[in-house]
Amino acid sequence: MRKRALILAGMCMALSVTGCGQKQEAPTTAAETKAAETTAAETTAEAEAGGMKAGTYTATTQGMNDKVEVSVEVSGDAILSVEVTKDSETPGIGSPLKNAAGEVLNEGGKAPTVLIPEQIVEHQTLNVDAVTGATITSAAVKNAVKDCLTQAGANPDDWQDEVAVEAQQNQSADVVVVGGGGAGLAAAVAASDGGASVVVVEKNGSVGGDTLVCGAIYNTPDEPLQNKVTMTDAVKTTIEKALAEEPVDEGHAALQKEVQAQWDEYKASGRTDLFDSKEWYALQTWINGDKVANLDLVKVLCYDSYEGLEWIESLGMEFSDIIGQGAGSLWQRTHTSTMQMGTGFISTYVEKLAKADNVTILTSSTAEKLVQDADGKVTGVVCKDKAGNEFTVDANMGVILATGGFAANGKMVQEYNTSGKWNDLSKVMTTNRFSSSQGDGITMALEAGASLTDMEQIQLLYLGNTKDGQLTKYPPRDVNGTDQIIFINKEGGRFVREDGRRDEICLAVMEQTDSMFYMLESGDGEAYVDIKDPNWRSADGFTFDYLEENGYVLAAETLDEMAEKLGCDAEALKSTVEKFNASVDGAEDEFGRTLYTTKLENGPWVATARQACVHHTMGGVTIDTDARILDESGKAIAGLYAAGEITGGIHGGNRLGGNAVVDTVVFGKLAGETIVADAK
Repeated sequence: MRKRALILAGMCMALSVTGCGQKQEAPTTAAETKAAETTAAETTAEAEAGGMKAGTYTATTQGMNDKVEVSVEVSGDAILSVEVTKDSETPGIGSPLKNAAGEVLNEGGKAPTVLIPEQIVEHQTLNVDAVTGATITSAAVKNAVKDCLTQAGANPDDWQDEVAVEAQQNQSADVVVVGGGGAGLAAAVAASDGGASVVVVEKNGSVGGDTLVCGAIYNTPDEPLQNKVTMTDAVKTTIEKALAEEPVDEGHAALQKEVQAQWDEYKASGRTDLFDSKEWYALQTWINGDKVANLDLVKVLCYDSYEGLEWIESLGMEFSDIIGQGAGSLWQRTHTSTMQMGTGFISTYVEKLAKADNVTILTSSTAEKLVQDADGKVTGVVCKDKAGNEFTVDANMGVILATGGFAANGKMVQEYNTSGKWNDLSKVMTTNRFSSSQGDGITMALEAGASLTDMEQIQLLYLGNTKDGQLTKYPPRDVNGTDQIIFINKEGGRFVREDGRRDEICLAVMEQTDSMFYMLESGDGEAYVDIKDPNWRSADGFTFDYLEENGYVLAAETLDEMAEKLGCDAEALKSTVEKFNASVDGAEDEFGRTLYTTKLENGPWVATARQACVHHTMGGVTIDTDARILDESGKAIAGLYAAGEITGGIHGGNRLGGNAVVDTVVFGKLAGETIVADAK
């Protein structure tokens, strides 16, 4: 038996076996005092003898998002069980990924709230590895268990035995997918459905990548849903302006001509519902990417978007039956997942892959280098497991890189920030996961001879919270309430059109006091949800009370009260709202906004602080329209493919909101299909 020293604070000695996590009444009689002293003495004696006071103890420690509560049951000399009883950690990262039915999905890697307790009990030690990509949650669970052991009379230092880890062995498959985010999992599904065996290599402890924490919005023309939307005269000006532009090349002219014919037909029909088409979607995407992107790639993205929607829905993905205009999407063609953030997409893929007998997912495994044969064909990947042991995964057909961008790699962001659009980005936060967006796939591709496209095109997003820059702690209207909110600065004034391009909004935000702003909304409109409803949750699962108590939102019944909380002049704020409401009534908006549905008139008022953060890197490896990676001469590198944010040439100088997930679905599916077809 291990020697365990006694470390107990006096206040804990008299506690029952429920532990320090529960408040105990002080002894009020001599008998009670004597009983408490006896209990403390017994606990001390047992602990000094090398054991613990048997029972169940609870402790709470700070996690990534909120407090993590843990319950630990011990015997005299063993940890019998560990359970996380309460947490608000991010699904799929800190807490388990679940499907729409609420069932836990472990096939893509276990979350630390599950894995850490299992390992502690199995190995009888606190010295278990943190889950890669979820180190804060991992530490919270271990610290809470440590607290419980202390309550039981143990010395946590005596529960630090090392755990032997078996080295990962070499493997082989037809297809190796590097990166288990949205694009990588889509590619794995497509390749698997094509009959190929697949190994997915994911460096984090679970799959999901940045898709897991995205806004989960998906753009595509959708006639049945758009038939329910009335097209206003203000919205019509957007398409009229685009069609009036002087074309810059033949491709632009040809696409413009197609859309013009469709628009003329729409007007002649007398329709009042929202106009859209795959050609208009492509033209709008290309124009608002500053005509920088490869138009052929843009067409693949937009023309295949509806097929991609149907495909992922066929796998089990569910979207809301209401179409909207996501932040920076510029048109009401945005579909929203019915599940929290990107969990709907990832859980759909994970469930599908779990049913396949030809797919293996390796988590906590980092791809280091591509393997090439004498002819330059990519034939595998050299990887390292969590312990640093090197192993190789051979690829009979080839490798698909889906490792994401480099938004969380400050050094790369600074190196490629040469477009002139942004000033110094060294102190700007990122919305991305630090463990996922390091640009490592780009580095590997370069070593294999790949060329790069649009690396200087870096996008900021104005929806990062002001505490850590993450797309979390959403306001009640969420990210798709563009038509029902206004943006105000610390002085209480509007400063930009809320339905504009992401880069234009971010540049304006960075000019405001403290480089931040508030999303202001009222209690008006059909989509309003009562913030006092105890069942209300933000898009990432938090109650309104949590958001308010922790400073993520401010709430007030009147604009005067809100102005006081914001520290601005009440008359200035009321004047701002009055001017906006006049625009809703038909007056020309001072900032050129065209999307309105709701006047802001009644409380409760909610203000949510936000800032501009590095969000998406539009540059990456050069690909053709079938997702093959190209070298500097424009020739495809045999056996090498890519999908998702690692690629360049699709979004140009400004990515439309809601296009990133389309990118992962369309090009992920395409890469999986192409690699199988090329091998035949």
